[in-house]
Amino acid sequence: MDKSLAQTRDWIATARTLSEALPYLQRYDGATIVIKLGGHAMGSDAAMDEFARDVVLMKQCNVNPVIVHGGGPMINEMLKRLDIRSDFVGGKRVSDAATVEVVEMVLAGRINKRIVQAINRQGGKAIGLSGKDANLMICEKDLGEGPEPVDLGFVGRPVEMHPEILASFLGSDFIPVVAPIGAGRSGETFNVNGDTAAGAVAAAMKADRLLLLTDVAGVKGTDGSVLTQLSAAEVRAMTADGTISGGMIPKTQTALDAIDGGVRAVVILDGRAPHAVLLELFTSHGAGTLIRG
Repeated sequence: MDKSLAQTRDWIATARTLSEALPYLQRYDGATIVIKLGGHAMGSDAAMDEFARDVVLMKQCNVNPVIVHGGGPMINEMLKRLDIRSDFVGGKRVSDAATVEVVEMVLAGRINKRIVQAINRQGGKAIGLSGKDANLMICEKDLGEGPEPVDLGFVGRPVEMHPEILASFLGSDFIPVVAPIGAGRSGETFNVNGDTAAGAVAAAMKADRLLLLTDVAGVKGTDGSVLTQLSAAEVRAMTADGTISGGMIPKTQTALDAIDGGVRAVVILDGRAPHAVLLELFTSHGAGTLIRG
């Protein structure tokens, strides 16, 4: 095929894609979308740059993205370098005073500013925050989910949210990037699970969507296929019968809590897929599993 002809067809395909996106651009005009960033999208510079470009595009389309991030692998790396032992109970990191100091340093420092810089490199205006800023996230000690309390140290669960600082960015050029570090009422610093923090932020802002970027394609049924849409009742039933199990349970529970808190819908999707966020928001194809009330 003639090279110029092939290039023309590529441009036409691009124009057709943009045209087909119009109803979705109108649908999300002015909407608040909270995105939990973790896993593969944080692992490489190329993946981070692609994510950042997509977020800047969202902002240019008058969507209001709010990024909440994790950083478990980077925390593990720093704790190992400092020879600080770290244990997990029920998937949550036991955080003594020495551990939470490192967690805050890595999350609110190294990782948060890396995401901010990536967005700024793509022409955006990102602002780095933590749950401590303006008392965004007030926490109490997380004592686990079982009947017997478990002392996880300085691991917190959000009990009071003050999203005014995030609301002040709506309609502006700025994109907030939030590290999941919370403040206690007595001045403590709490390490908060990234998914939990994202769900709390989304509920506090009554977000249109909460997107949980993970390293799996979505919620799978008994036959192993990804389910594109579920109701809250179906999620509870699938958890009760064991179809939803293991590491997917905390994510679906975050989704249920967010929906109960006023979020319109939650999507669990594969952050490794190219342009996963744009596919979910601006195409009929979508991505991952959408959960509604």
